[in-house]
Amino acid sequence: MIKWRGIVFRLHPLFVLIMLASLLTGRFVELVTLFFIVLFHELGHLAMALRFGWTVREVKLLPFGGVVEVEEAGSVPAREELAVALAGPAQNVFLAGVGWALGHLGWVDSLWAEHFVRANVLIGLFNFLPILPLDGGRIAQAWISLRVPYHRTLLWSARISLLFSVLVVLYAVYPLLRGDLLQLNLLAVGLFLCFSNWTYLRNVPFVFLRFLVHRNRRSEVRFDQGTLARPIVIGDDGSLSLVVRLFMKESYHLVYVMKQGRIANVVPEKTVLDRFLGRLSSGNADLRFFM
Repeated sequence: MIKWRGIVFRLHPLFVLIMLASLLTGRFVELVTLFFIVLFHELGHLAMALRFGWTVREVKLLPFGGVVEVEEAGSVPAREELAVALAGPAQNVFLAGVGWALGHLGWVDSLWAEHFVRANVLIGLFNFLPILPLDGGRIAQAWISLRVPYHRTLLWSARISLLFSVLVVLYAVYPLLRGDLLQLNLLAVGLFLCFSNWTYLRNVPFVFLRFLVHRNRRSEVRFDQGTLARPIVIGDDGSLSLVVRLFMKESYHLVYVMKQGRIANVVPEKTVLDRFLGRLSSGNADLRFFM
């Protein structure tokens, strides 16, 4: 573990296992190359996140990329999430171009250059799979959040990620059906992604609650910048938990409480959040909506 300017850099245990396997099989050069590529990939994410002013807590390196953990918890604009997600694969494109140029000019061994380019292409393409925490999963989640409420976004992105994680595992074991060797590294990665997304799916309520807490803290900023409110219409017998599950990530809401076809009350988002979080702490978040 290394700490720099308050940001913790650490290797995920899966990366450590693959490193040990590479050492035992005598692939030290490939190991060093992989570490450099993954680190450079993740530094691209980090640089873009810091450029947007995100509070980065930790950078965790995985064999296929990494995870930048931030404090914002879904409260940043989708366009920023998209830019941060694309910054990693952009580094792979850059490195592949540099590797190809060096090999073409004869400044490095051509076989090493070919391996270096291929590794960057594979890592870059793999990261575009719609699986969390891969870049493709982050991109898909940001895109979905612009179209459906954020609670549903979390559920959909977790389920899509779990489905594609299972497909990665099946692809890794498929060669056995043809009498070929098992793709052990890919299987390990696929199993890790399956476990990670199964855990994420089960933790969606906690992820969503964290989102609401951060949203509540930042909601006043919208008034200073000016914003258009997006209405949520609900009956007077609707619950607070139902209302917050309809919140869109990119919108500020006014809640219209209807009674017998007429508007009985208009409640601003922050009031809803304050009451929801207050009642949640007392174990009463599903009380009927207030008038």
